[in-house]
Amino acid sequence: MRAGCVLVAALAALSAYYVYLPLPGTMSDPWKLMLLDATFRAAQQTCHLVHSLRLSHHLIALNSLICTFDKLKSVSSEDMNITDTAFDGVEVRVFDPPAKGGERLKRGVVYIHGGGWALASARISLYHNLCRVMAESLNAVVVSVEYRLVPEVHFPEQFYDALRATKYFLQPDVLAQYSVDPSRIAISGDSAGGNLAAAVCQQLSKEVDLPVRAKLQALIYPVLQAFDFNTPSYQQNMNMPVLPRYVMISYWIDYFNGNHDIIDSLLINNHTALDVGQALMFRGRLNWTSLLPSSFKKNYKPVVQTTGKAEILKEIPALLDVRAVPLLAENETLQLQPKTYILTCENDVLRDDGAMYAKRLENAGVEVTLDHFDDCFHGCMIFTSWPTDFSAGVQTRSSYIRWLDENL
Repeated sequence: MRAGCVLVAALAALSAYYVYLPLPGTMSDPWKLMLLDATFRAAQQTCHLVHSLRLSHHLIALNSLICTFDKLKSVSSEDMNITDTAFDGVEVRVFDPPAKGGERLKRGVVYIHGGGWALASARISLYHNLCRVMAESLNAVVVSVEYRLVPEVHFPEQFYDALRATKYFLQPDVLAQYSVDPSRIAISGDSAGGNLAAAVCQQLSKEVDLPVRAKLQALIYPVLQAFDFNTPSYQQNMNMPVLPRYVMISYWIDYFNGNHDIIDSLLINNHTALDVGQALMFRGRLNWTSLLPSSFKKNYKPVVQTTGKAEILKEIPALLDVRAVPLLAENETLQLQPKTYILTCENDVLRDDGAMYAKRLENAGVEVTLDHFDDCFHGCMIFTSWPTDFSAGVQTRSSYIRWLDENL
């Protein structure tokens, strides 16, 4: 009996040690976040073990776990037409609410889900519920893009999937089919989906023969650059759930189908050292000392290596490809972007990506709303339903949808 009690106590202590993380005092729902993060870490470790045993790629295994535990019970809805179809060969889920009142045309939103270009789906409950709420709240047709994932495909295929689906939806006859007002369309996404949304908007702005263009872009804690992994938010939040710096860099490498042996070099910015000529022209476009407010910069210092490893960019040139890293786009492209909303969270390695993009767009003459939340964390907006219901999720989702409602 005594041995059993000791074992239980030891297991409880070990579990508490595994779960507990020191979090900022301003963080909302800290213990719930610790449990979510511990669960995700345990799943990742299990999937890496599966990978090491050569039973499955760790990302395929992890995504299977996510989709299994977050499986949607029912797609159908009595008050909305929800269909799975394909736009130019790209799978999409379309949320089409009934017309309200005397409105003949509805608004339209193209939504691109997050997940490090490798995880999640338009069909899991987290994103299904978000898009359903958006469609209902905005009286909008929401097209949720089911782009292909790593490791099935790598950059630039995810970008091309998102671009093809968006361009298909923007065709006048398709908009007419769904009774969508061509002057009231937004392109949006969160995290890696925010990356794809920004890249798609940039590409569309360069195409002169498009009959319909997006009125707005709305980016939720977007990942926008792989140039500097030591911005203040990367330094401040390097061990923050649910997206530590090491994990974000791993997603980048998997997206580019690169070798994980370079992670340590990326961590200290060896790929963009002063002697790496390919990076020189981009350095001024990502100078966080001039792009970030003092409240973000705090006392952090830039990490710029004098000598680095130019071979990294030779092996992975996509690290500087604006289709993958929209923050590095030239000013001429930024000037063409639509009115923009960017949501950032204080406790997120990607906070500064969004803030710097907002400042660069503003400097280029684009009207920008930077919606910053001091008590929120990366990924929070999709966590609004039990058992992963966070006040941060409800708060950010409400603010995002309110902005769309007022501006779209």
